[in-house]
Amino acid sequence: MKLYVCYGTIAKGNHPCGTAHQALLAAGHDPEVVRAYGWKVLPGLFNQTSGRRRAKELTGSITVPVLELDDGTAVAESGPIIAWAKANPA
Repeated sequence: MKLYVCYGTIAKGNHPCGTAHQALLAAGHDPEVVRAYGWKVLPGLFNQTSGRRRAKELTGSITVPVLELDDGTAVAESGPIIAWAKANPA
């Protein structure tokens, strides 16, 4: 599984990428973390990194975090990723 995040996985201040990562770790998962960089409020020209492009392929949006499961399905945004982690412990 891969977790696409903006710049990192720091959960300080309840950052969505960090809280999603922490939930996956707490559930016993060890996702490959892919830094997507960019920033969703910038024009598309500034969000052409491979991570943001993959997020868009999976979800239709450049917004991260996105969890890509081994079967190719995706879970978008921190709330649903946290719920998925709780419902699917390793």
